[in-house]
Amino acid sequence: MDFQNLLGGAWLVARYGMDLVMPLAVRSSVGGRRTSKLADGIKTETFVEAMRPSANLRGHLTFHLKHEVLNLELLSRLFDRIDSVELVAWIDDEPSGQYARRIGFLYEWLTGRQLAVNASMAGPYVDVLDERKLVAASEQRSVPNRRWRVRDNLPGTPAFCPLVRKTSELDAAAAVDIRGLLDALALEFGEDVLMRSAVWMTLRESKSSFAMEGEADQSDRIQRFADVLARRTGQGDLVLHDPVLAQLQSDILGRRNTLQRLGIRQSPVFVGQVVRYQEVVHYVAPPAHDMQAMLDGLAVFWERTQGQSAVMRSAVMSFGFVYIHPLADGNGRVHRFWVNDVLRRDGVVKEPMILPVSSLIGSDPGERRAYNSVLDSISRPLMGALTGACEFVPTPITYPDGIRSNFVFKGEAIAQPVWRYPDLTSHVLYLADVLVRTIQDDMRGESRYLRNHAQARAAIKDIIEMPDVQIDRVIRSVEANQGKLSNVLAKEIPLLAEPGLWAAIVEATIGALARSDEKSTDL
Repeated sequence: MDFQNLLGGAWLVARYGMDLVMPLAVRSSVGGRRTSKLADGIKTETFVEAMRPSANLRGHLTFHLKHEVLNLELLSRLFDRIDSVELVAWIDDEPSGQYARRIGFLYEWLTGRQLAVNASMAGPYVDVLDERKLVAASEQRSVPNRRWRVRDNLPGTPAFCPLVRKTSELDAAAAVDIRGLLDALALEFGEDVLMRSAVWMTLRESKSSFAMEGEADQSDRIQRFADVLARRTGQGDLVLHDPVLAQLQSDILGRRNTLQRLGIRQSPVFVGQVVRYQEVVHYVAPPAHDMQAMLDGLAVFWERTQGQSAVMRSAVMSFGFVYIHPLADGNGRVHRFWVNDVLRRDGVVKEPMILPVSSLIGSDPGERRAYNSVLDSISRPLMGALTGACEFVPTPITYPDGIRSNFVFKGEAIAQPVWRYPDLTSHVLYLADVLVRTIQDDMRGESRYLRNHAQARAAIKDIIEMPDVQIDRVIRSVEANQGKLSNVLAKEIPLLAEPGLWAAIVEATIGALARSDEKSTDL
C-alpha cells in the first residue's frame, strides 16, 4: 500500500519505522470511496480524500483517536521514538483541544515522563478512552485528572491494562446471561437435582483441569484441586497478592512439592516443551520484577469494571492472569480457577455451583485446539517477534526463590508493550461460547442423567428393597453388561437370580435411563 495514502495508526507505523508485534485492529487509507471491510478480525477502512489529515504527527494522532480504535502498543512504541517537543508544541497550540489533551495524558501515563507544557489546559473534561470502541472503566469508577482535564477511564494501569474492543460479536458475548441459563436448568430439572450435581461437577472440573496438563491419573491431586474449587471459589480476598497467592498455590500443590518459596515467582519462566532434547519455547512470561505491578493492574481492572459483564470480566481476569504467569508452578490451574471465582463474586453462579469449563475444553482434540488457538492469538505473534531473544546458557542461575534455570531472555523491550496491553477481545468471545455450551450441553446432559438415575432408583425400589449403594451397582451393571446379570453381582445379591426379578429390574432401569439423551462419563 502506498505510504502516502495511509492514515492514522498505519501512517504512524510506516512514518516512524515501527515494528508492531500485534497487528493493528484497524488499518485506514485514502481511496476513491468510503468503504469498510472486516477480515480475520482486522478492519480495513477506506476514507475519501477530504478526510486526509495533515501529514504530520499531530494530524495522524488525531485521526487515530477520532476514527480508529486506540492502540496502546502503537502509542507506547511511538512515544519512545519521537521528540516530545513536537507534542508540547501541539498541546500549547491547542490547550482546549480534546485530542491534544488526551494524547498529553497518554504520553505521561505510558512513559512516566512529564511533558514541559506551557499552556494551561482548558475545555470540558473528556474521557481518555472512547467507551463506544473499548471496554472502559465504569462511569462511577473513572478518575478526573486536573492536569489534563480528562477523565481517566482506562481499565488498568501502565503496568497492565488489558483491552477489549467493542464489536457486535463482543456485545453479544458480554450479554450472555449465565444466571438466566442456570435458572432455566433449575426450572427444567429442579433446584435439588441441579445442586446435587454441583459436587460431581466440581470433581469433574478438577479432573479435566489436570487432564489438560497431562496429569489426569493423579487422583489425590484431582481431589485436592476439587476441594480448593469448592472451598475457595468466591471466598476471601482476590488472588492477586503474594500471601493469598501463596496460600492458594499451597492448597493446589499440596505439601509434596519442590518449590522453596511459594507465591509470586522471583525467577524467569516460559511455557514450552522438549522436542528431541531441544527446548521449544511457546511463550515467554514477563520478568519477575514486574509481577506485583502487573497483578495490581489486574486488580484495578477488577475494581474499575465493577457492574459490567461478568462473562467479560471472567475472561479478562482469567486470561490476563495466565499471560502474566506470576507463579513458578500452578498458573494453569489458577487461571481456570479464576473463571468460576469471578462468576461467583459477580453473583451469576450461586454457591456451591462450579461450571465445568475445563471438562468441555479438554473433551476432544478439536476443543483443545480451539483453547490453544485463543492463547496463541497473543503468544504466536509475540514469539515470532522474539526470534533469537531466547537462550539456554550452559551454567544455570540460582534465583532468590530457589529456582535454578539456564533460560536467558533478551527481548524485554520488544515484548513489554504486548505483555502490558494485551487485546483480549477474542478471549471474551471464546469464553462466552464455552460457558454457554458448558451449561446448555454438558450440564443439561448431566442434570438429565441425574434426574433419570433418581427415577431409575425409585423404579427399582418399587420392585425390590435394597440400599442406594447396591441400587447404584445394579444400574451400572445394567448399563455395562447390556442388561445381562453378571456372575459377580448374582453372587453378591443372590435374590437377583429369582425368576423374573432381574428382567423386571432391567426393564425399569432402561425405561428410566432411556429418557436421557446423554450418559454421564465415568470419573
